[in-house]
Amino acid sequence: MLDKIALTILIIGGLNWGCIGIFQFDVVSWLFGGTDSVLSRIIFVLVGLAAIWCISILFRDDETDETTVHHSAG
Repeated sequence: MLDKIALTILIIGGLNWGCIGIFQFDVVSWLFGGTDSVLSRIIFVLVGLAAIWCISILFRDDETDETTVHHSAG
């Protein structure tokens, strides 16, 4: 569950960075009162924490997923 939440936050952050890169428009800052506002900074920190959490997904052992598939198939 935490993986999906972190991935969702990371996707939102990635879309925001895409808007900055393509349109030079920061959606988070626009919605929450500029880059210096407390809410914007909280969102940026949450995106950073989600990115750190998602790094752990890369290094996890997928063995549990494979055994679930084998048991449900048989």
